[in-house]
This record gives sequence, structure tokens and C-alpha cells, in this order.
Amino acid sequence: MNIKDCYNLVLYGDSISKGVVYDEIKGRYVVLKENFANIIADNLKGVMYNLGKFGNNIIRGAQKLETDVLKRNPDIVFIEFGGNDCDFDWDAIAANPEGNYMPKTELSTFESTLNNIIDYFKKLNIFPVLMTLPPLDSNRYFKWVCKNDSKAEDNVRQWLGDINRIFHWQEQYSVKVEETARKNNIELIDVRNAFLDQKEYNRYLCIDGIHPNKEGHKIIADKVMEYLNSNLSFLLR
Repeated sequence: MNIKDCYNLVLYGDSISKGVVYDEIKGRYVVLKENFANIIADNLKGVMYNLGKFGNNIIRGAQKLETDVLKRNPDIVFIEFGGNDCDFDWDAIAANPEGNYMPKTELSTFESTLNNIIDYFKKLNIFPVLMTLPPLDSNRYFKWVCKNDSKAEDNVRQWLGDINRIFHWQEQYSVKVEETARKNNIELIDVRNAFLDQKEYNRYLCIDGIHPNKEGHKIIADKVMEYLNSNLSFLLR
């Protein structure tokens, strides 16, 4: 990468990138001012464009590379997808646990689409950096998607077999991100293990069990800064 005085960086992903947290006092999702992207941006020699979107998945992301990403003329793109891709239609499962259900993005499609995005950026001499998924808390997330409805909980538990299956299912998508980075010989920021290294990682998640809270965003910011200091220190002020 050419050394410059100023760089354009893009963070491309979902609500975690956006900085969305659940505000228990307000009873709704809000964007955290002290999110990890904003913390990092204060240390950069350039501009950080945060293109994270609530509910975004990798398919939508791939469809909007030109309209959303390229017009920012990025030097580097941090890619953070998977949390919505691995998700299921929990309301449908709660209504009929005997049905057959697929995730929003099948794992093989997630992998191939991620590879296509990487190839797209490489051809344009844009530097892609992948980020693994923060771990979720199975019990909190289970309660959240069942909306504290006992009948829904019974049905979703019947379909799952084991509530901890939620954790391991989401983990597959994070592992696929790691594998894809390795196969393409591109950079990876291991956000997941930064959480799992904590004594009680679920302390750093919101009540919904999946969005990092304010302290969780600090963990992500510290991990990204550690990576930048070790690998791309020229990006820092």
C-alpha cells in the first residue's frame, strides 16, 4: 500500500459496525456515540466512513459495493458481516417447531459471497480486512427472540434441541471468516477471541445477548488498535 498523508477507510457491516446497542432505560435500540468505529476514528490519519447498517447481511452488502463503498474512494475496507446472516426466522419457528428452516444466508453462500467481495476489492487495489464475530450469549439471545413468551420458548427449545446450539451455529460463521482470510492471504482482526479471553464475556453484551454494549465496543476498539499498531501503524496519527 502506498504511504500517504491521508487515507480513506470504510467500515462495512451490520448493526455492530454501526454501533447499535440496546438502551434498557429507553427500551429501544440506539446508536452508541462511543462505538468502536468512533473511538478508532479519533486515532486515524484520515477519514473513517462507517457504513454499518442495522439488519444488514452479506448479500445486501455485496449488492451495494458500488453505490455504498466505492464512492468513498477507500484505501482500506474493514468487513464485518455474519451476525444477521446466521439468524433464523424465530417467530416462524416459535409458531411451528416441526417446520424446516434455513438461516437468512446459508453458510456456503456466505462464504462464496465473502470471497466475491474480497476479489472485487483486490481487483481495485483496495485493501480488505476481515473481522470475526463477537460471541453471543445463547441464554440471553434465546429469551430475547422468544420475547419472554413461555409457549414460544417451549417451541424454539424443541426445534433447537439444545439452547447452546445458537452459540455454536453462529460460531460457524465466524470460523468461516477466519478460514476465508487465511485462504485469501488477507488480514484478520480476531474480535471474537478478544471477547472470549475475558473472564465473563457476556458482561460485555447487551440484554439481547448479541450486540456488544459500551464496554464491549471498547474491547473491539482496543483489538482493532492493537492490530493497527502492529500491522498498519502508518494509518495512525
